[in-house]
Order: sequence, then structure tokens, then C-alpha cells
Amino acid sequence: MTENMKTENEEELLRDEQQSVSEEQQTAEKQTAEAENQTDETMQPENGEEQTESEEPLTVEQQLEKANAEIADLNDRLLRKIAEFENYRKRTLKEKTELILNGGEKTITAILPVLDDMERALKNKPEGGDAAAILEGVELIFKKFNSILEHQGVRRIETEGADFNVDLHEAIAQLPAPSDELKGKVLDCTLTGYTMNDKVIRHAQVVVGL
Repeated sequence: MTENMKTENEEELLRDEQQSVSEEQQTAEKQTAEAENQTDETMQPENGEEQTESEEPLTVEQQLEKANAEIADLNDRLLRKIAEFENYRKRTLKEKTELILNGGEKTITAILPVLDDMERALKNKPEGGDAAAILEGVELIFKKFNSILEHQGVRRIETEGADFNVDLHEAIAQLPAPSDELKGKVLDCTLTGYTMNDKVIRHAQVVVGL
């Protein structure tokens, strides 16, 4: 009975040792397989590296051809820009020339009615030479002419009782002032001055009190 138990124990120990060896072998094989997989992944190149290695460098002829194509494209774009600028320059020059030649057209057209009034006055002058009627006609034409100029931005420079201003007035003479209040003021205007859009186009010629 004792020998049978001993035999069974020995057989059980043998099976345990065989199972342990088998498990150790399986573990070693698994570790070996994992190590091989890691080695394969490490050795395998990335997609970018594969593409980089697969792309062949351009030859000197190919690089030269590419550079010539870029130069031709840039040259074409430059010629287009030059043509556009030349057309713009010509158009601007034409507009400037037309402005210089026809810039006064609006003013002249506005003045023509004054000429019409003067022409009618000359044709229909009074037979008796009535000075009052002639003067009245001239005054009407003068007022109309001033109104037209005002619509064009032209204004008379007022001088009566004004302080002398070198920006507006031109002193052609100096006379003793009748009173202290008139010293440095305009005593008389010999030629009316005008401004156009607040710019002096003709200074008023005046006599200044001393």
C-alpha cells in the first residue's frame, strides 16, 4: 500500500514537472515571438521614409527645365503688368489733356447768357439815347454776371472799411489817414479782387491809410 502511494506521488511530481517545463517553454516561445515582432516593427520604415527613398532626385536637366518654365511664367506675368500700366498711363494722359482743354467749358457756357443780354441791349438801344435806360440795362447785366460767377465759386474781396491784409490786398499807395481809426485800413480800392473756392485768384489793389 505504501509503495503504491509512493509510486502515485512520484508520477504526480513527474507530471507537475512536465507541466511546469511545458509552461516555461510556452512562455519562452511567446517572449521570443514578441521580441521578433518588435524587431520587425523597428526595422520597418515609415510611409514618409518609404516615399522619400522611392522618389528619385531630379537630374540637372530636369532642374534646368523646371527653372526655365518658372522664368517663362514670370516673364509673361511681367509683360502683362507692363501692358496694363501702359494702357493706364495712356488713359490718364488722355483724361488730363481733355481736362486741360475743356476745363473752362462749364464756366464759358455759364457766361454765354451774359453775352446774349449784351447783344440784345446793343440791338435794342433807345433811339433817343436815354442814359437812364442804358444804365439800367448795364446794371442788370452786371448783376447777372456776378450771380453766374458766384455759382462758379467766385467771390469779390470786400475792401470797404477792412483792415489791410497782405493775403487779400495789394497796397499800391499809402495816404495819411483822416483819423486814427482809419490807420492801417483800406481807404480806397482801385481794382476789385476775387477769390475762387476760397483761393485768391486776384488781389485787390488798395490805398492804405497811414
